[in-house]
Amino acid sequence: MAFDYKKEYKEFYMPPKKPTIVTVPSMNYIAVRGQGDPNAEDGEYKQAIGLLYGVAFTIKMSKKGSRAIQGYFDYVVPPLEGFWWQEGVAGADYSRKEDFKWISLIRLPDFVTKADFDWAVEEASRKKKTDFSKAEFLTYDEGLCVQCMHIGSYDDEPATAALMHEYMEQQGYILDITDERFHHEIYLSDARKTAPEKLKTVIRHPIK
Repeated sequence: MAFDYKKEYKEFYMPPKKPTIVTVPSMNYIAVRGQGDPNAEDGEYKQAIGLLYGVAFTIKMSKKGSRAIQGYFDYVVPPLEGFWWQEGVAGADYSRKEDFKWISLIRLPDFVTKADFDWAVEEASRKKKTDFSKAEFLTYDEGLCVQCMHIGSYDDEPATAALMHEYMEQQGYILDITDERFHHEIYLSDARKTAPEKLKTVIRHPIK
């Protein structure tokens, strides 16, 4: 049975539909940075997704290749995530998607070292004849956050974020979105196959 991070770490991937406080430990990610409207056809964001999954599945399928990764165990590739920000905006202004800057992410299993990651980038580039060099190994310690499961369209997220902010203030916290702490989304649904009103997205904001 493949290890599934969503099921094993429900506090990070399957929060309730009401705001909760969580402390997120340091994790390693495959990351691709970019900017612009994520919905743009052939845009930077869609290209980034291809790079992320190319590296992620190269690592997952390494068990069938020549590289034996120490400590490897079979696992389900974790969900796509994203850090989002806009200059001068605390949170996200969905009416100005073209102004988004983002880091798209997929969590790496703890057994993957930087050397394993570098191998996967080279291997994916060689096999797919595509340049995967924009993918980077990112260690991120998110720390104290408020989070909530959002059901529905991405454009409706501000209402869920408002509930989160109200809850954190009731608990004695303040929002702490900075140049190093971001509006964070974890995508539990495939937007290509799911009706907008049924999309499941974890929304997470840093607090202090």
